[in-house]
Amino acid sequence: MNTLPLCLIEDDEIMGESLLDRFQLEGIEVEWRRTCTEGAKALATTRFGAVVSDINLPDGDGGRLFLELKARDPAAPPFIFITGYGTIERAVGLLKAGAADYVTKPFDLDRLVEKVREVIRPAVVEHDPAPAGRLGISPVMQRIEQSLPRMARHASAVLITGESGAGKEHVAQLFHEFARDEDVCPFVAVNCASLPESLMEAELFGYEKGAFTGASRMKKGLLEQASCGTLFLDEIGEMPLPMQSKLLRAIQDRRITRIGSEISIPVGFRLVCATHRDLKSMVAQGTFREDLFYRINVIHVRVPPLRERPEDILHFLRRFLDDFQCEHGGERRVVDTRAEQVLLDYPWPGNLRELKNCVERACILAQGRVLDAEAFFEEGVTLLPSGVAAPTLAEHMARVEREYLSRALARCGNHMGNTALELGISRKNLWEKMRKLGMRGEGGEDG
Repeated sequence: MNTLPLCLIEDDEIMGESLLDRFQLEGIEVEWRRTCTEGAKALATTRFGAVVSDINLPDGDGGRLFLELKARDPAAPPFIFITGYGTIERAVGLLKAGAADYVTKPFDLDRLVEKVREVIRPAVVEHDPAPAGRLGISPVMQRIEQSLPRMARHASAVLITGESGAGKEHVAQLFHEFARDEDVCPFVAVNCASLPESLMEAELFGYEKGAFTGASRMKKGLLEQASCGTLFLDEIGEMPLPMQSKLLRAIQDRRITRIGSEISIPVGFRLVCATHRDLKSMVAQGTFREDLFYRINVIHVRVPPLRERPEDILHFLRRFLDDFQCEHGGERRVVDTRAEQVLLDYPWPGNLRELKNCVERACILAQGRVLDAEAFFEEGVTLLPSGVAAPTLAEHMARVEREYLSRALARCGNHMGNTALELGISRKNLWEKMRKLGMRGEGGEDG
């Protein structure tokens, strides 16, 4: 279940960091404030699902903050108070005034987490969430995936940047799935680098019959086709300046005019643009319009290259192997230990696209069921020498356990309690394993 963020109001640095770390491990979004004043400002500007607050704060009383908020807003988020032995009576009084609960120092952290889980309010999600882990199991890709429903509800324009093959279009497609109101809403994608400049206007804006030589019929442009859906302009940095001006006008006016027509047509779509280029530098050089840059850069999402998120390499390796088997049949292929290490060490300049091609190559050319490192690459690619020792058993088991836990967390939406239940271990045991393996609550390693 998606929940609203938690507001933590605690001035003690050590306790605050400990609570912040634990709540994040639980997959709970947290905003930490250290004083009554900071807490009041946060509560006035952000919708929270619950508040965990110390009673004694450096500039006031957390209980008074609660009472004042409750008096102004009967629908204020539930409060759980942290109290010392000397203020238990005060905490009990706050319970009678409507507070959700309290814990006494020193408190059981697991129990506090359970209390928060019991009272925190859910976020309203307009669409059923897509299966977790579609963008990867690394922390950065999990954060992007978890942020997409909110973006889809509120953002009219999103700019996705990253290297070619890193998965920008997959992010755009998932954004569209969360944003669409019904199944008929189209996802219209075009690679601006693939359109000749002479044809770009006709493709984007459409044309009337007889508008130019060869226009034997009327054709709707891509902007018109995307109405009520999502328009994905890949490699927007390759769009010529004259076309940038026309695109800006269409975005601003929400109307287009087909070539050869004098009638403007209303269009309404969510705009997602992507590029591997540095648009800010292009603006400075005069090769990209500044006003268009700010228009499309309402929300910026950076998709890191595969080499920066090694957790995703073996995740997508197995997914691509499964996809190949489903499409072509045959026995299930397995990858030997040295090959896995080679794939983890390889820099993947072509990112996911290159990894998928390598998997298909290995499945087609390999003789047996077990795929070795050489099966994935053409001659001339420098690989880990065959004489280099494979990972030790401890290193291999740690990597396997880390990936296994990451997959379980992704399946359970990064909910620590549900993940522990699925794995058949305690929440505390899961937390300790994640700490030992250097993992964070997003389901991946601590970056």
